[in-house]
Amino acid sequence: MKSLIPVNQDRSLLRRDLGPFTALQQEIDRLFDGFTRNFTGGMPQALVPSMDVSETDREIEITAELPGLEEKDVQLNVADNLLTIRGEKKNLREEKDKDYRLVERSYGSFSRTIELPAGVDADSIKATISKGVLKVTVPKPAPAVAKKIEVKTAA
Repeated sequence: MKSLIPVNQDRSLLRRDLGPFTALQQEIDRLFDGFTRNFTGGMPQALVPSMDVSETDREIEITAELPGLEEKDVQLNVADNLLTIRGEKKNLREEKDKDYRLVERSYGSFSRTIELPAGVDADSIKATISKGVLKVTVPKPAPAVAKKIEVKTAA
């Protein structure tokens, strides 16, 4: 079967020169890609929590690393089979000495959304946080059972 995507003999994609500005456009794209590589959706990578999603026969377990956050700093919402985890970190550091005074403030918020399977009961989702690790347990919905419908002749 012949591929619709043009490739070289070494199986790399062929590049077609589409005009005199193609090289310039590619260089600009490369520069912007490098500049935005450390950002995710406008948020610095440090504010986007690392997450693990695992699944067993009975539940889905989501683990998020939220260092420095407590229960009051984290909010979970479920709507239209989407689980949204939001959080805000506020940090205030103040030092006083006889010759100087130092005050540093840093703020940041994040939001991550995960699509859940259809039929999840939002009331049965459980979440706990301990030592900056959020653990969300989502029970899987019961599998859909197909029901056979008898077809009758119209009268």
